[in-house]
Amino acid sequence: MILLDNVHKAFGAKQVLSGFTLEVREGDIVVILGYSGSGKSVAIKHIVGLLEPDEGTVFVDGREVPKLSRRELYELRSKIGYVFQGAALFDSMTVGENVAMGLRKQGNLTEAELQNRVHEALELVDLPDAADVAPIDLSGGMRKRVGIARAIALRPKYLLYDEPTTGLDPVTSAVIDELMMRMQQQLGVTSIVITHDLRTAWTVSSRIAMLYEGTVRQVGTPDEIRNTTDPVVRQFIEGKATPSGVVGAL
Repeated sequence: MILLDNVHKAFGAKQVLSGFTLEVREGDIVVILGYSGSGKSVAIKHIVGLLEPDEGTVFVDGREVPKLSRRELYELRSKIGYVFQGAALFDSMTVGENVAMGLRKQGNLTEAELQNRVHEALELVDLPDAADVAPIDLSGGMRKRVGIARAIALRPKYLLYDEPTTGLDPVTSAVIDELMMRMQQQLGVTSIVITHDLRTAWTVSSRIAMLYEGTVRQVGTPDEIRNTTDPVVRQFIEGKATPSGVVGAL
């Protein structure tokens, strides 16, 4: 289980999170919705210790992340796959080398075992023959899939997706949505998906949390969010603007 408990985070004078609290149960796919710049990515970076809260704390499997030693933090990160917004692939490496990066850092597999793991991960994202391809020769959707393959090659317990469908056409976005559900079903991973794409939210989530002004405005099942009476959440899901602009837009 992952728990972000009353997390506050500011960068200079800008307060980004103001008492953010969210529980992610095992087996869940939790989508965090919010306007661009609302702090969605900031929130999940606390889970892997890339950021430390100014106030509040974060627990993963009962371990308090901000209090972990460097060694314990590396151990924790080995259980968490992070899919970056832009895939974050190295164009100087082949697809296979990109997928193998985390495994090589762990250093506990033979070369044959490592290559088997890379092939297995690429198979799971429907790119079985892409190991020797250069990332620059891939479409945007294929690069996203390689990013997922790199994350799942570690056989993580948790997957964190940062805007996985941003910049993709509707058909390719649907492919990524299907892959996220497949990872949960076939690998049993617990996932957090950061997005402002409502179609992705409705499709993949078991629960949705709406981030607004630094805190969770509402959390519930997709049906509960669809039928919300909260005016701020209602405005977001209907895509409406007030006369003075969009509420909460940053």
